[in-house]
Amino acid sequence: MLVYKNSMIIERNKFMENTNTNKLAVLIDADNAQPSIVDGLLAEIANYGVASVKRIYGDWTATGLKGWKDVLLQYSIQPMQQFAYTKGKNATDSALIIDAMDLLYTNNFNGFCIVSSDSDFTKLASRIRESGLLVYGFGEQKTPSAFVSACDKFIYTEVLRAKSDDSEIIKKSSSELKQDTKLVSLLRNAVESSSDESGWAHLAPVGSNIAKQSPDFDPRNYGYSKLGELVYAIKLFDIEERQIGDTNSKALYVRDRRHKD
Repeated sequence: MLVYKNSMIIERNKFMENTNTNKLAVLIDADNAQPSIVDGLLAEIANYGVASVKRIYGDWTATGLKGWKDVLLQYSIQPMQQFAYTKGKNATDSALIIDAMDLLYTNNFNGFCIVSSDSDFTKLASRIRESGLLVYGFGEQKTPSAFVSACDKFIYTEVLRAKSDDSEIIKKSSSELKQDTKLVSLLRNAVESSSDESGWAHLAPVGSNIAKQSPDFDPRNYGYSKLGELVYAIKLFDIEERQIGDTNSKALYVRDRRHKD
């Protein structure tokens, strides 16, 4: 059993390193997602793999989903009909979960993208990860932390909507970033965990460490497109660009300014 579990973890790590080849199942809860995110959503998913299946769940006889109806054909998203049999009960969630398990058992996918702000999908995300597959969550800032933590990575849709609307999330200033104790602690812990004896850490491992600590971390949530830009803006770290071997490429290294030589 232990050998099997370790092999699944190894395979999962391989998938994370080779995201361009990942086959993903994209499952959207139409009742808890806005059609205005669709452009940014599919562009974001393309960073993690190929959307081999795209399904969206809801009661398509209801007028409230008209916005989604207008974009389904354009983006080849398959609508899955689920009637609201009982008022106040969300049958859509059950239909999505059943389909997700069916797709999981086909062994045709490397990961799942669950688009919803509903905590009802927490157990589903955990179950998929137990099978060694990746789970990318997409939801609004109001998404309960239990669902966020159950995913390998969680992207807030406010970022995607801003991209679709050609607007930008306001950049937080250096002082505002420093006042965010959770962010400061997250960055410092990641740098310390990834650093050598001199305190310097390559930015790539720092980013990987942050992702393990906090699935919902994203520099875009603070108005910065890249981790390096955020680290520079917070002004708590020394930053160096180092040339990689004999190439023209450079790598970014960071060190906590509190570090003493």
